[in-house]
Amino acid sequence: MAPSQPWKPSDATDAVRTLAKGDRLQVTYTNHVRDRLEERGLTTGDALYVLKHGFVYEHPQESTQAGLYKYRVESRSPNSGSRTLRVVVIPDVTRCWLKLVTVMFIDET
Repeated sequence: MAPSQPWKPSDATDAVRTLAKGDRLQVTYTNHVRDRLEERGLTTGDALYVLKHGFVYEHPQESTQAGLYKYRVESRSPNSGSRTLRVVVIPDVTRCWLKLVTVMFIDET
């Protein structure tokens, strides 16, 4: 089990990957992330792929929920071509839960 948040990037990478690959995972998609996926021609499967295989390179930002933080996970996905995606996610290991906040190509301005 991951230590309490905030996590350093390597611990966040491990925690998010473990949650994303877990059998008990619960996922919440904000309307914002659904709109961004549609705009970019991506699916929820692409976002989940990034969470299962991606890396966290930066330190987190505080979430509005006490004790939870937003992490930016980066990877290519099956439908992203040669472009790298960034998924902003709020993980909660105690509830086996991931809240997807937004998704973007990292080369977008």
